[in-house]
Order: sequence, then structure tokens, then C-alpha cells
Amino acid sequence: MTVQEIHALLTQQFGSDVITGLNTEAKDPWIEVAPSSMADVATFLKSNEQLRFDSLNDLTGVDLLETDAKLAAKFPYEPAIVVVYHLYSFALKHRLTVKVKTPRWKDDVEGQLPEVPSVSDIWAIADWHEREAYDLVGINFIGHPNLVRILCPDDWEGHPLRKDYQFPEEYHGVRNL
Repeated sequence: MTVQEIHALLTQQFGSDVITGLNTEAKDPWIEVAPSSMADVATFLKSNEQLRFDSLNDLTGVDLLETDAKLAAKFPYEPAIVVVYHLYSFALKHRLTVKVKTPRWKDDVEGQLPEVPSVSDIWAIADWHEREAYDLVGINFIGHPNLVRILCPDDWEGHPLRKDYQFPEEYHGVRNL
């Protein structure tokens, strides 16, 4: 199936309030899903006989805060956090990229992490990927069975892949350069 056909099927199933966008101009075309509905859409993507997306190849978080003025002029994005899901169907040999865009902070309160439902009960590999996105980008995956840091130490402050992250001058008495 093409991304346009998948988009039409998802829009028919969930409506345009849930399936909020389609980009066919990108090198990897993608479909945008409302954050609160991602788990429901993921269940459909995996279980529907026309789609059968049985593999989550990758899940990552992206910070769309541009701190460089030249790049901001070239790529005029509104600041947001995006979760990107790369799916594949072994049975049907097709792939799909799904994006979920959230505000950088929940309820626009700095420090309150944005929330997206976990898909770890749909694709088991998401357990690890969601922990990594939580640790490095600061995305709270609601319903995740063990959402704890996976790469940074447990007492690390902040999320190092956020573009406004301030690297600490010192960690446990060791000066950072």
C-alpha cells in the first residue's frame, strides 16, 4: 500500500481529528497522528489485515527548537517535540513513518514533560526505544511498564538531546569540559 492509501484508510477509521496530517513531499513520506490517539492507531496499524505492521523498526524523539537563526529562517518550524515511528510489515513488504507532534512542555509549563501513550504493549521493542526517548529527549510515555533512564545515570538532571539543554559544569565532583 502507498502512504496515500494508508492515510485514506486511517482517516476513514479514525477521522481527521486523529489523523492530523500527511506529507508526501518528504524523502520518507509520513502520516501525523494526534498524540492522545497513538496507541489506538498503533493497534490498528498492527492488527488490520490490509496493513499488518508487525515490526517497529525505530522510535525516536526530535526537538524542533531551532536555536540557530540561519537554520530557523530556512526551516521555520514551530517549537515542538516529535515522536517518529518507523514501521514495517514483513508479511506485506511495505513500510510507514508515523509522527506524533506535541508541545515542548505539557500545558506550556516548563519542566513538565510532554505525554504520548506507550506502544510497548503493541510492539515489545518499543520498551527500549521509549526509555531512550524519555531519557534523552524528555518524553513521558504514559502506560510504559518501566519508564526509567536507560543511558544516563539515574541522578542525571535534564534530557541531553533537547536543544536548550545546559550541560552541567560538574557531575559528582568531576569537571566537564
